[in-house]
Amino acid sequence: MSRPVLYIAITSHGFGHAVRTASVAAAIQRLCPDILLILVTTIPRWLLESYIPGDFIHRPRAFDVGVIQTDSLTMDKEVTLTKLQQIRFSARSIIASEVDFIRNNRVGLILADIPPLAVGIAQAADIPCWMMSNFGWDFIYRDWGGEFAEIADWISEYYRKCDRLFRLPLHEPMSAFTHITDVGLTGGSPGYSADQLRKNFDLKSPEFKTALLTFGGLGLEQIPYHNLSRFPDWQFITFDSQAPDLPNLLKIKDHDYRPVDFMPLCSRVISKPGYSTFAEALRLDIQIASVT
Repeated sequence: MSRPVLYIAITSHGFGHAVRTASVAAAIQRLCPDILLILVTTIPRWLLESYIPGDFIHRPRAFDVGVIQTDSLTMDKEVTLTKLQQIRFSARSIIASEVDFIRNNRVGLILADIPPLAVGIAQAADIPCWMMSNFGWDFIYRDWGGEFAEIADWISEYYRKCDRLFRLPLHEPMSAFTHITDVGLTGGSPGYSADQLRKNFDLKSPEFKTALLTFGGLGLEQIPYHNLSRFPDWQFITFDSQAPDLPNLLKIKDHDYRPVDFMPLCSRVISKPGYSTFAEALRLDIQIASVT
């Protein structure tokens, strides 16, 4: 019997889609150790490895653009539209290239979060495509109007042909999909005990005066770190390598650690409204303060 092969296509927008999909991939790998996972995304391998403990193939390919942003809150719609039009123009060649790869590697199923071309690739390869998300890109673009409306219609046509959507919580209706299964929250679990982290990083502050600052893979261009001096008895934790050196700010630079690992040490998470951070905090019952 041949080894099962799962092709996982992940939007390259930020880190949130990769985090939630990688956590699902890790669960699949745990339940089916023989499976070969192929993760198709331009997200860096180190992030995927922080969630997936076993082996996998990383195929750096981009099938969508999401939203082009200079940071987690600032969008560039003009550049986004240009890149979307380029992908639409190149759709046939992108699909053809991936179909060859899929057939050569005997892929049996595509799981996607949530590039629409994944459906076209699956159809051309004559294999099913399942998707997982709490929103579709058609929902995002349609509200922008103008030329984005045509792009949204193009995306919806692909979504309608998806074999099954696993709809995550905190979702929009996702009405383009015809076969929907509602599922629970996704995300990683802390990989270290609170005591271990306190010892490793010499953390003395109590949980109720510790906060995690996390703004996803795109970061935030102008975080007012200077305001942390107004809370000298609080301990703040960040994964922002560009953050200034402050006495009450711990910067985590080691890729072996993830924001979810530090959440149990904190009374709250200060973040942008991104699904994966919200989902992991909700799973751990930790308060969230959202910056929009």
